[in-house]
Amino acid sequence: MSGYILAIDQGTTSSRSIVFDRAMKAVATGQKEFPQHFPKSGWVEHDPEDIWDSVVSTVHDALEEAALTAGDIAAIGITNQRETIVVWERDTGKPIHRAIVWQDRRTAPLCETLKKKGMEETFTAKTGLLLDPYFSGTKLSWILDHVEGARERARNGELLAGTIDTFLIWRLTGGRAHVTDATNASRTLLFNIETNCWDDELLEILDVPKALLPEVKDSADDFGVTEKSLFGAEIPILGVAGDQQAAVIGQACFEPGMLKATYGTGCFAVLNTGETMVASKNRLLTTIAYRLNGKTTYALEGSIFVAGAAVQWLRDGLKVIDQAADSGALAAEADPTQNLYLVPAFVGLGAPYWDAEARGAIYGLTRNSGPAEFARATLESVAYQTRDLLDAMRKDWQDDSAEHTVLRVDGGMVASDWTLQCIADMLDAPVDRPTQLETTALGAAWLAGSRAGVWPDSEAFAKGWELDRQFQPKMAESERAEKLKGWRDAVRRTLSTT
Repeated sequence: MSGYILAIDQGTTSSRSIVFDRAMKAVATGQKEFPQHFPKSGWVEHDPEDIWDSVVSTVHDALEEAALTAGDIAAIGITNQRETIVVWERDTGKPIHRAIVWQDRRTAPLCETLKKKGMEETFTAKTGLLLDPYFSGTKLSWILDHVEGARERARNGELLAGTIDTFLIWRLTGGRAHVTDATNASRTLLFNIETNCWDDELLEILDVPKALLPEVKDSADDFGVTEKSLFGAEIPILGVAGDQQAAVIGQACFEPGMLKATYGTGCFAVLNTGETMVASKNRLLTTIAYRLNGKTTYALEGSIFVAGAAVQWLRDGLKVIDQAADSGALAAEADPTQNLYLVPAFVGLGAPYWDAEARGAIYGLTRNSGPAEFARATLESVAYQTRDLLDAMRKDWQDDSAEHTVLRVDGGMVASDWTLQCIADMLDAPVDRPTQLETTALGAAWLAGSRAGVWPDSEAFAKGWELDRQFQPKMAESERAEKLKGWRDAVRRTLSTT
């Protein structure tokens, strides 16, 4: 059997397919962007057909670039944007509504109603999540409420639902497999992460028929085989994980206390807590890091909604840079005597604040504030938000290792040395950038490759993790303390309720 593994990385703005060889090196990539739909302020949708077309085409492109056929691929691993939800017809596979994206805020009123009824504690105790529009359960309930006849059809078994991985597997297998993995299930507000089952009480609260939902499997498991007509041969799908959990695996954070952060559109920091399901007292999320061989490994997660998206705002909104890569060089030119603070609450604030109504603000402007100062404030906002997450994690994770954390990073922003040095300075902790930056796809590939028996086990895989560069903190403690004081004051002023 060939040792090639295909990873499908289905993201928020594009889909990618990456072929890895037996040495776990990426040898070919296909990538395709797809349209974003914003039907109302705060609403974000994707056409599932666009996602499907982008995945199929990128698989073909990657195979062509690698000069391989489907018969050369031992297995497929899938990783995906996690909280985006799709509902489709069982008989035809046709979606009944556009996919509602994780960034979408339309269910904020429903979340507030449930909170006022005192239900958030019930959801948090069972799912580890908060009642926020970010998660897919309230989105699913919205679709059933707003598509005529949908809830009745769902009860009759005519409809199916799932996160993007589930929809893709359904299509890839020709409708033979309606499945997901534990990491994706754990982000729905409907899955009890302690019992590892769909929770009847939560389903009843959100009025979601269980018949809609997929079977939940381990992250490395048998998810079905692709239709021969798609790629020319059947390929087993053997690994699935939500994007942030896949990055935990790709960064080889298999030991309790290990921490990774992915800097893409948003920033997602995940701390492995092992078999311990840590209930956060600081508004972090308790979630499933992965489930292997029936054994669940838990994590604490902090979600920052805007990281790289703030750099895109510099480029597309303010037009002060031509490309995202220019932000670090511009920030380095900023006047060090100016103290600008950007609170990038463009779509609300995530952890540890969870304020859906907050909106972006900038403080400390003077007549001399210009593009360089805006660039520095934008990149520093990412570092400040990361510090907020690490502080919350240290309070929740009462372990000696928490005081000696090394942060492993990945995502588009980590190419910027300036940004990573800023993060190390604000954390007062080392930041490690690996040589292999395709960690999300690599994690999905490892799940599939290890299941197929062509890649090593977790211990040997972890030994293969390689450091590109470590960024050590250089900032004086007094300067760090002053900057963090200013940041916290800026956040306080920005929150919708103080």
